[in-house]
Amino acid sequence: MQIANLKDIKLNWREDGNPQGQAVVFSNSLGTDLRLWDQIIPLLPQEPRYIRYDKRGHRLSSCPPAPYKIKVLVEDIEKLLDHLEINSCLFVGLSIGGMIGQGLASKRPDLIKALVLSNTATKFGDASIWEDRIAAIKTGGMESLSDAIIERWFATQFHQKPELEAWRNMLVRTPLEGYIGCCSAIAGTDLSYTTSRLSLPVLTIAGAEDGSSPPALVQSMTEMISGASMVTIKNAGHLTCVEKPEEFAQHLHGFMKENNFVQTI
Repeated sequence: MQIANLKDIKLNWREDGNPQGQAVVFSNSLGTDLRLWDQIIPLLPQEPRYIRYDKRGHRLSSCPPAPYKIKVLVEDIEKLLDHLEINSCLFVGLSIGGMIGQGLASKRPDLIKALVLSNTATKFGDASIWEDRIAAIKTGGMESLSDAIIERWFATQFHQKPELEAWRNMLVRTPLEGYIGCCSAIAGTDLSYTTSRLSLPVLTIAGAEDGSSPPALVQSMTEMISGASMVTIKNAGHLTCVEKPEEFAQHLHGFMKENNFVQTI
C-alpha cells in the first residue's frame, strides 16, 4: 500500500504496469475500493502506468466527516495526480467514479486526454432518494441496505457465484461516514451542463441489467457528448468490470489503442 499525504486528505493508491508509461487512472464506485479493478489490470497491456486509489471515506484512505461534494472528490484526485507528477492521462471511472471523471475533465481539460465513463450518469435520481438512503443507513447500518444494493450491482446469474459474498463484505465494511458522505455528493450533483461541453474522446459503458444506471440513462449522457460512443455489455449489472472483465478489458483496450495509449503493432 502507498499513502499520499495531500495535506487535507490522505489517499491510499496503487501503481501497476510501467512506471514510465502513459497514465491510465481508475476511479471506483460507491461502496467499493481500488480492488474493483483487480481483474481488469492483468488483461491489459503492461506498457501504460496504471493508477488506482481509494476515494475519501473508503477502505484505507482518510474518512473525514460527511457530507462531501463532488467538487471535493474531484479536487482529491486532482491533488493525487499532481502529487504523482501526472500531467496527462486516460481516466476510467465507474458510477460515482465516472462523475468524478466528468468533473475532472471539465475542470482540467489539460489533464484528461480521454475518458471512459462506465455505468454512470450526469445525475443519479432526485436528491430525496439519496436522503432516504442516508436516513436508512444511519438507522440500520450498511447491512440494512446490502441486499438491495447487491441486487442492483449484479445481474441475476452472478448471484449464484461464491464471490458474491466477498463483494457484500466489501460493501458493508465501507466506513459509514464515507458512504454517507459520498451519497451526499451524488445527491447534490447534476453535471449535465459541463458534461455536454466536453470535447475529448469518450467511451461510455453500460450493463444491460444495471439497476443503478440503466442503459437508457447511460445513453442519454452519451448523447450529450459530441463524438462519444457507447457499448452495452450483456448479462451485466452495475459493476460490469467485475461480472464481465474480459469484455470490459477488450473495450477498454480498443479505446486505448484508438487514443495512442498503447502501441498498435
